[in-house]
Amino acid sequence: MRSGAEALIELRSLRKLFGERVAVDSLDLVVPRGEIFGLLGHNGAGKSTAIGMMLGQVWPTAGDVRVCGCDVTRDRAGALRRVGAIFEAPVFYDYLSGWRNLEILSHYTAATPKTRIREVIEWVGLTGREHSKVRTYSHGMRARLALAQALLPNPELLILDEPADGLDPEGIHELRRTILRLNRELKLTILLSSHLLNEVEQLCTRIAVLRQGRKVFEGTINDALSRDKWLHVRVNDFETASRLLVAAQLITDARDGCLVALREGIESAQVVETLVHAGLRVHEVAPQEQTLEAFYLELSKRDS
Repeated sequence: MRSGAEALIELRSLRKLFGERVAVDSLDLVVPRGEIFGLLGHNGAGKSTAIGMMLGQVWPTAGDVRVCGCDVTRDRAGALRRVGAIFEAPVFYDYLSGWRNLEILSHYTAATPKTRIREVIEWVGLTGREHSKVRTYSHGMRARLALAQALLPNPELLILDEPADGLDPEGIHELRRTILRLNRELKLTILLSSHLLNEVEQLCTRIAVLRQGRKVFEGTINDALSRDKWLHVRVNDFETASRLLVAAQLITDARDGCLVALREGIESAQVVETLVHAGLRVHEVAPQEQTLEAFYLELSKRDS
């Protein structure tokens, strides 16, 4: 967390049991104001359970949940007063218009003026279709309507659980642009849970990775992408090469028959020199660009 930054989400030693199954275990998490924060993990890792506890829809077994400065378990209304969310599958009245849906849904919390409804419709790009019945909406338009509903309370914090689920590439692109605009222009803090790692990489400033209910990584995207320095090494005998490099304490790992992870402070020239001195034919040594997907898969393999 940045020094001095106000936290809009604070989870301390959070734990949730369903019977004997541990869904979330000793989770500490801080989301500072102004960030787009990614929450990653495979199905069943505990992401949705953690979000459910942030929204007061799942009661924690132990630990503290604070949202916008309020304890969710003691003052849910106060904690969620300036929070918008897409959680689980949004449900709309298909036989009513998008506008009418927003009017009805807004009354569950507080009556919303027409000017605000018009404003959120413009923000999500539904202008011109707001009076069409929802049953005529594409999947992408329904996703925009869900986002419009989340924006109705004029939130400081948006919590989005798999908002791009089921969207085509064009819909994902438009959603990404909207999320970035909401963060940059409206200064919204956004917690984004998603399995689309490429989108998370393009959107988020920080991430946390859950595995079997526990946090196994938290840091900036740059932290994740620079955690290991991988080289693509093409030689006549990769197995022998990797053994030599491990013995020489130049690398920490090797995978996929062509990639090696350099130890901190080691340069590629040292790898080439060692392999050539051992009599191996070196055809190529080049830096391997790290992606969030590669980092996530490697992290999962380490913690399995």
